[in-house]
Amino acid sequence: MSLRPVVALLLAALALPAVAHTPYLAPASFEVRPDSTVTLDASFAETFFVPEVVFDNSEFVVTDPDGRQHAPDTVQRLKTRAVVETTLPGQKGTYRFSTGNRLGAVFRTWELNGKTGSSRDPATPLPAGATLTSHYQSLSRSEVYLTAGAPTTTALTPYGTGLELVPVTHPNDLYRGEHFDFVVQYDGKPLPNQKVEIHRALGDGVAQPAPLTLTTDIAGKARFALDQGGTYLALIRYRGPAPAGAAAPQYGNNYTLTFRVLEP
Repeated sequence: MSLRPVVALLLAALALPAVAHTPYLAPASFEVRPDSTVTLDASFAETFFVPEVVFDNSEFVVTDPDGRQHAPDTVQRLKTRAVVETTLPGQKGTYRFSTGNRLGAVFRTWELNGKTGSSRDPATPLPAGATLTSHYQSLSRSEVYLTAGAPTTTALTPYGTGLELVPVTHPNDLYRGEHFDFVVQYDGKPLPNQKVEIHRALGDGVAQPAPLTLTTDIAGKARFALDQGGTYLALIRYRGPAPAGAAAPQYGNNYTLTFRVLEP
């Protein structure tokens, strides 16, 4: 057998980016009216927005332009995605859609005799003599903003808890050639030197461009240059303290925001 096909396959594998399943919440359309019925997909995927694993075990939340929060009309969970539908109440302005928090598996890793071990089973005892190196529970939340009419800011108000991307530039007022400014914070405090991945979503299931990585400054601020139009996903991963009574001392947070950049 010729080695050429084998070598080609190996090179192709090496060319693929090593990415974990990432949560997302994506609307069927960013164009909405005050009385539109909005449809969104929530899933975990490696290419965006091609659903692979359903986003489950959370309570979806809609924040209206006046700040009122409520559940969407319908959430249908399938194998690869959750389909969310809700009819807007007739208000003009910006709406915030959130998956809510999804608590996932508890992870532990340890070192023993120069080797690393890991377990996702809380009942598995730590091996004798091992040194625990990490112990956390995954927590995922994905969000998107949609605007009917002119953008408003009430729905952009930070929660003040958990991992957040707080927009400075309105996420529904982004145009090629400008910038998207935002702040990353945890429990209401800025996160300096925090990595943020920006993924361009092509949606073809084949070509996922490599992400652009930004780093927040000392005040937790970051700026993304809007060089191309299209739909994007901002991904933040941060391991922070969990509240008392949680299944692990830390949360492995995964936060994503879907946004669109328009042509001027």
